[in-house]
Amino acid sequence: MSVVDKIDRRLSVAPMMDWTDRHCRAFHRVLTRNTLLYTEMAVDMAVIHGNRDYLIGFDPTEQPVALQLGGSDPANLAKAAKIAVAYGYVEINLNVGCPSDRVQAGRFGACLMQEPELVADCVKAMQDVVDVPVTVKSRIGVDDQDPETALFDFVETVAAAGVKSFTVHARKAWLKGLSPKENRTIPPLDYELVRRLKRERPELEVILNGGLEGLDHGLAESAELDGFMLGRAAYYTPWVLAEADSKVFGATDPVKTRIEAIDAYLPYIERRMSEGVQLHSITRHILGLFHAQPGGRNWRRILSEKGGRHGASIDVIEEAKAAVTPRDEAA
Repeated sequence: MSVVDKIDRRLSVAPMMDWTDRHCRAFHRVLTRNTLLYTEMAVDMAVIHGNRDYLIGFDPTEQPVALQLGGSDPANLAKAAKIAVAYGYVEINLNVGCPSDRVQAGRFGACLMQEPELVADCVKAMQDVVDVPVTVKSRIGVDDQDPETALFDFVETVAAAGVKSFTVHARKAWLKGLSPKENRTIPPLDYELVRRLKRERPELEVILNGGLEGLDHGLAESAELDGFMLGRAAYYTPWVLAEADSKVFGATDPVKTRIEAIDAYLPYIERRMSEGVQLHSITRHILGLFHAQPGGRNWRRILSEKGGRHGASIDVIEEAKAAVTPRDEAA
């Protein structure tokens, strides 16, 4: 099928395991209307054989939202991608960056940096059955690979299979010797290498990821690129997204204050709780909203201590709001 890519990737929020679930994405969408949101990685076989609504279901208000898949079998990835597109995802992204032992055992994630021909087969198989863009998120290399050659060889091979958009986490991944957490911080960042990739392959869309601390940092480091992706900064300090629409997209920001953001999120919370979702499953994603603000500690304490109790209701959020001083509104 032909792929027409009209997705605006000037800013996106990274796929993060156990973090960017549907409740997190719904909250991020309250803060920014234009930022592209990514799911947690979903394994291809789980999508094919598991509870699809639970794994990849999402609220229409999350759009634009992309699904990240993990796998290394072209046929299975194609089946999973086709299922995902039927759910309404605007993009399918292949994970070639996760360094965890579990992912390596399944022969996908960052270890696929060592098998670019297989990655090319995988993306080609998905492209043949879906009419949305198939993209790749990778590292700059793994283990003893030289990023100066590994990244460029990888992109050349995969781009030849039709991929036009690459998101690059500007660190190597050490599959042996470092934990997944350490792999997010210890290997040195090399933003310039990613910028050089764009200069050498200007026809490709290149998105920068890794260690970006906020909008200003991302905009500065990606000035020569097509966009940037925030990860931990967007999760731990989500208010950074509240200026995304104006700073990145030239649009109007949807909320002006943190309290306004919570009030806009409440209908979603109430709807999900009416379906049986526990309050803590939702509020754990908003703990950082008042980061470094007066009253922020009260906000986190009330949500953490009372939000996880059996039968916790929306009143917990109202109590947490009341514990935040008016000065928090001076964003």
